Amino acid sequence: MITRAEWKEARDRAVEILERAGIVLIPKEKEEMEVADLGLGDLKHTGLEIVVYVNTDRYCAKELVLLPNQTCPEHRHPPTGKGNQGKMGNQGKMETFRCRWGSVYLYVPGERTENPHTRPPKGRERFYTALHEIELRPGEQYTIPPNTPHWFQSGSEGVVVSEFSSESIDETDVFRDPKIERITKIKE
Repeated sequence: MITRAEWKEARDRAVEILERAGIVLIPKEKEEMEVADLGLGDLKHTGLEIVVYVNTDRYCAKELVLLPNQTCPEHRHPPTGKGNQGKMGNQGKMETFRCRWGSVYLYVPGERTENPHTRPPKGRERFYTALHEIELRPGEQYTIPPNTPHWFQSGSEGVVVSEFSSESIDETDVFRDPKIERITKIKE
């Protein structure tokens, strides 16, 4: 749970990063930005800020902002039984991350990266098992298949990542850390 003041501070910092990246938001988008603290009470290290442009049963487009060295914990997007069934049926959310500004370190299953650029948040390391690092800089992108464990962390300046995906149903995300709560609660 975060306070309204913490939400506003994180939102304002995310808006500054978006402005530095040259991404223009209308006032409504700024006001409706999600600040996801993930229930751990450590927004400085774990969480992200999200602007949703569109989210239908066919596709979704978002901006993900991570403040400097902030981490989105390991999770996956399993089949939900909802949304666009298409030819392949619902297999879970597939998403493409395109780095717009800053740098992001994405971790997926595969050969463990020796000497990675980042580390999981202190004390929570046991909940991070995807250890193959993919560094994305502006203009680079990577597609994450459905139901694939992944996590990511921004570089020292923060990062803006555009996400293009199939339908996003956040409450069905499965986080490895059982203490994580995907839907943010704000204490007034």
